[in-house]
Amino acid sequence: MFSIGEMSRRTGVKVPTIRYYEGMGLLAAPERTEGNQRRYGKAEMEKLGFIRHARDLGFSIDAIAALIDLQNHPDRSCLAANQMACAQLADVRSRIARLQALETELTRIADGCTGTGEAGDCYVLASLADHGLCAEDHRD
Repeated sequence: MFSIGEMSRRTGVKVPTIRYYEGMGLLAAPERTEGNQRRYGKAEMEKLGFIRHARDLGFSIDAIAALIDLQNHPDRSCLAANQMACAQLADVRSRIARLQALETELTRIADGCTGTGEAGDCYVLASLADHGLCAEDHRD
């Protein structure tokens, strides 16, 4: 059995986050000692590792709950898991595309300023003040 502190150290998940996952129902309420300390088993440690990895990959709490439910029913089709992974991948690709557009625009703005002039003639400041000076629309 592991204390909440040991779970935290072994998984890298902070104690308040572990409590949050319990409150959200992602982790079952643990057994408690006579001193009211939480005690977790190996299964909870593995589930917390699963949750952490899914969060690292950007899955939402709702998606993780659905994935855990699916994991708890190994006889079900994995189609839903695949669909969630594909949706997450599409979201990541969309964010990457937006970030690349921002990178391109920021590079153009930064390259337009030598940094040696006066603030009144600064291309960076002018570009930030007038979105029309941007080469492309990069707003969300």
